[in-house]
Amino acid sequence: MLVFKYGQNTSKTGGAAVIPGSSAQPTGDEPPSQHGHARAKNGAPAHALTQRLDRTVVLVGLMGAGKSCVGKRLAACLGLPFVDADREIEAAAGGCSISDIFTIHGEKVFRDGERRVIQRLLGNPMHVLATGGGAFMDPATRTLVKDKALSIWLKAELDQLLKRIGRRNDRPLLQNVDPRAKLAELIDLRYPVYAEADLTVESADGPPDVTVQRVLRAIEADLSRTQQP
Repeated sequence: MLVFKYGQNTSKTGGAAVIPGSSAQPTGDEPPSQHGHARAKNGAPAHALTQRLDRTVVLVGLMGAGKSCVGKRLAACLGLPFVDADREIEAAAGGCSISDIFTIHGEKVFRDGERRVIQRLLGNPMHVLATGGGAFMDPATRTLVKDKALSIWLKAELDQLLKRIGRRNDRPLLQNVDPRAKLAELIDLRYPVYAEADLTVESADGPPDVTVQRVLRAIEADLSRTQQP
């Protein structure tokens, strides 16, 4: 029987799931970054925003929205660690893949573990956290994120999502279904909830650095608004 250790730290800074912001690297189908020194809209180095941040940045959105890809680059710009919640869940499950957890134990067990992992991660020092598509749908997880983090919804259109997920066939919710129909269903169900995130940023249909710049501008605008004397 698989023993889940969702509440325990399963990785350390520099491990597979936590990537130092100064050396985040693209993986899988992610195109390489072409902008080594991202800047905020006022021309200041983006990492200057980090000095004004006091919370972990949590990226939410549907599969294919670019949470991991954008998250790594965002973390690099801010000089923060990057953490992928799905990789943390797999580590807590003894290396069992997300797909296998769904198949063997069911979605309910997965969501419970996901919630406990995110709760544990939000207690760690400030970082950029990419969450799975269903994480923010859980009311308890959503409350945790709202209380302890700055949440950003990466919003993408249906055709854009389809183009991106076409490169992978390991999405548990897309097994043995029509991807377009399922994604359309998820958009109807989840987008009203994702809209509860602190910030919404359109995921660009192009290089991920375009979306990173949009996220940086959104963070800067939010900090300027909330930290006014």
